[in-house]
Amino acid sequence: MTVPHYRRILVKLSGEALLGGDSYGIAPETLHRIADELAEINALGVEVAVVIGGGNIFRGAGLAAAGMDRVTADHMGMLATVMNALALQDALERRDVFCRVMSAIQINQVCEDYIRRRAVRHLEKGRVVIFAAGTGNPFFTTDSAASLRAVEVGAELLLKGTKVDGVYNSDPVTDPSAQRYEKLTYDDVLSQRLEVMDATAIVLCRDQGMRIMVFDITRPGAMVEAARGEPVGTVVDPGPASAEEEHT
Repeated sequence: MTVPHYRRILVKLSGEALLGGDSYGIAPETLHRIADELAEINALGVEVAVVIGGGNIFRGAGLAAAGMDRVTADHMGMLATVMNALALQDALERRDVFCRVMSAIQINQVCEDYIRRRAVRHLEKGRVVIFAAGTGNPFFTTDSAASLRAVEVGAELLLKGTKVDGVYNSDPVTDPSAQRYEKLTYDDVLSQRLEVMDATAIVLCRDQGMRIMVFDITRPGAMVEAARGEPVGTVVDPGPASAEEEHT
């Protein structure tokens, strides 16, 4: 039997990760693949928490920029994350994985309220826990929610899913010469303004020593490899190596 490298992890999924090749909503085949991988990680004996965004349905910052009240827009974005969380819960339960959705805003008829001790107990029982509605506060991203929840539940690793295989010094989609970093420190990310997570999330991870691994969520199997402790993507931790020495 494979011995898991981590006891407990938190996976950060953007809403866009559920799009697949679509421009809006949830692509069933993508949802099913992600659920398969989460189920596989759960079967390894790793305790799995998930924070999911809502950008595939609604992005609060977008409408706020167009003139909507920011607090109202962010509350709408929180509701979009609940919809994604329920979809992922259904996909996991169809794979016989016990799963709970916990929301930072009260929607008792469709999911549980977020209570830290209850969330930890669910994880200890081997249930996948999906955290919805961000932090429950406007002006905070789901990246910040992922960092906060990872620290609160005592995760050993925060897995950040993106569309590329790690962190680059420029956009690899538009810059063929972009170089990928194997390892970064939190201060490297902040000083170079690298787009790993927002600054609030990075500072919390730095202050609490939460290790981050940035990986390609679009590549089948990458999430499972990361959970097994294999070298996937870019690692962000306290150091000591500098960013300039570590990129390849």
